[in-house]
Amino acid sequence: MDDPYLFGQIAAANALSDVYAMGGVPKVAMNLLCVPNCLPKEDIRAILEGGHAKAVEANCVIAGGHTIQDNEPKYGLCVTGFVHPDHILKNVGAQPGDVLVLTKPIGSGVLTTAIKADLISEAARNAVYAHMATLNKRAGEALRQVEGVHACTDVTGFGLLGHSFEMAEGSGVTIRLHGSALPLMDEARDMAEMGIIPAGAYRNMDYVKPQLTVLPSAQRALLDLAADPQTSGGLLISLPREQAEKLLALLHPFAPWSAIVGEVFARKITSLEFD
Repeated sequence: MDDPYLFGQIAAANALSDVYAMGGVPKVAMNLLCVPNCLPKEDIRAILEGGHAKAVEANCVIAGGHTIQDNEPKYGLCVTGFVHPDHILKNVGAQPGDVLVLTKPIGSGVLTTAIKADLISEAARNAVYAHMATLNKRAGEALRQVEGVHACTDVTGFGLLGHSFEMAEGSGVTIRLHGSALPLMDEARDMAEMGIIPAGAYRNMDYVKPQLTVLPSAQRALLDLAADPQTSGGLLISLPREQAEKLLALLHPFAPWSAIVGEVFARKITSLEFD
């Protein structure tokens, strides 16, 4: 990410996402910024302006922060949000009979790896940046309008496989992900089929492998994309199918790629299946 303003936007959106994933609303944040001496002051300002823009969009106040010297730029937010105690969402609690809804397409790790080698189109590059900079605010608002949500998490560095695995393990269930149903960012599948896979995807695969059953119908490129580490990914929500349909109706006007990507079963031999 060479554009400092966009860098700041994406980092802030990623930080704010954790509050939305718990059913909450961000209210106050602190900047956390690490910068090398060689970074121009105008770039530092642009990073902070990008983060501030996302905080304003989230109706969240940045109340200060901390800045230190480091060898490479790092930026994020420490966010405080509010949620009613009776409506806190956790990344555990999925129940047999639930389905899983995903609110953003996946593939940002593969595509940012491809960007470094100048392998994707300008349109695909701009699209992945836009997805990463998009807040989960509206998805969180839609989520609060449906009943029966049993579990929720945001999909970030562990990839869809890793976060689904944690939900399954913590809930004592088996989750089956449907590769053919996964919403993908533009050109992500092409890059995965070419073998443009970030190292983090292999670490994620190693992490879940002892509890993963890959069914014969699974396609390798889609499995790789399910393991792909995401930056500022969407929400992964476990809820009954009839409520999922209501949620999708709320999501589709602004997130048409939202989809049911998996199902929840009583615990089997492994906690995660991929077909």
